[in-house]
Amino acid sequence: RASPRLRTLKGGLIRFGTAPTFDCIIRNMSNAGALLVVNPVGIPDEFTLIIKPEMVKRNCRVAWRSADKIGVSFV
Repeated sequence: RASPRLRTLKGGLIRFGTAPTFDCIIRNMSNAGALLVVNPVGIPDEFTLIIKPEMVKRNCRVAWRSADKIGVSFV
């Protein structure tokens, strides 16, 4: 990782195309990426993450997936 991630517990929304948003939990985050707790089924390799409560938008690219988590880098 380019920079260390800080633990957090924020809500997030995953948005792509015209599909409805997916809720997720942001467990850690840095300027370079984040760990999202979410069911990865149906989520594409690139999407927009909306970070609550600030409603900051970050474009993401999936770095890895597991059964209930996604690691993303910000692009």
